[in-house]
Amino acid sequence: MTAISGADLILNSDGSIYHLNLLPEQIGDVIITVGDPDRVYRITRKFDAVGFEMKKREFVTQVGTYRNKRLTVMSTGIGTDNIELFMTELDALVNVDLKTRVPRKEKKRLKIIRIGTSGALREEIPVGTHLCSAYAIGMDALMAYYQLPMTDIEQTLANDIGAKVELPFVPYVVQGSARLTQQIGFDMLTGNTVTTPGFFAPQGREIRLPIRYKNLLNELRAYHHKATNFSIANFEMETAAYYAMGRLLGHETLSLNAIIVNRMKNTFSADPEGIVDALIDKVLDRI
Repeated sequence: MTAISGADLILNSDGSIYHLNLLPEQIGDVIITVGDPDRVYRITRKFDAVGFEMKKREFVTQVGTYRNKRLTVMSTGIGTDNIELFMTELDALVNVDLKTRVPRKEKKRLKIIRIGTSGALREEIPVGTHLCSAYAIGMDALMAYYQLPMTDIEQTLANDIGAKVELPFVPYVVQGSARLTQQIGFDMLTGNTVTTPGFFAPQGREIRLPIRYKNLLNELRAYHHKATNFSIANFEMETAAYYAMGRLLGHETLSLNAIIVNRMKNTFSADPEGIVDALIDKVLDRI
């Protein structure tokens, strides 16, 4: 196999991967991810022991043990662009020989579980809910740069959502890991998640700048594909990239959402951190 160029696979002087600043032996096969670097410590404070830590930019990594299980917790920052960087470098750590820059013949399959916050698009989903993303709808342009295979159902949904919501592009739709859903999200509310490329206009927020799609949230909330009984439950800024990059790279990915706001009711949780902490406990007990 051909070696990957130094311009494409950038390494630090110590041989670590460029942005994550990690060596292959410094991570495990089960990865819990969060957006906020401070949330890494909210998880690992529950560990029996923490044996490794690395910090670089928004990427914080801690590796430790919880009930004799070796777990890696990493922060990614916000947005699908960060997730592309994160997933690509994480995959390179386990599936590329960093010394020769040659992809390994035997590919390792990681388990990657996102714990994040999210807003509900439906009135019947109260704040405090823990929601497991069955499918993700990517309303960003990331997959325009890749060749993402979608099932017939996913492609049908992508075309239908794009047409009915009158978007100037076709979104992408990807299913998360059924195996991880059964293991971790089995008793959570299951819903389909929209991933947006921004927090304000792409999520219908108008501050000082006029927004183009003023009715976007209502159109997404009202969307229903009768043949598959597919509707949209919530929105955030990373899940679709996790699911798409996970499929492309061969890793299992699951996004779990702490619902801290309901946009239809304009309600916000009085204890968002408590909702997140309860979700963290569920994940650690089931992982």
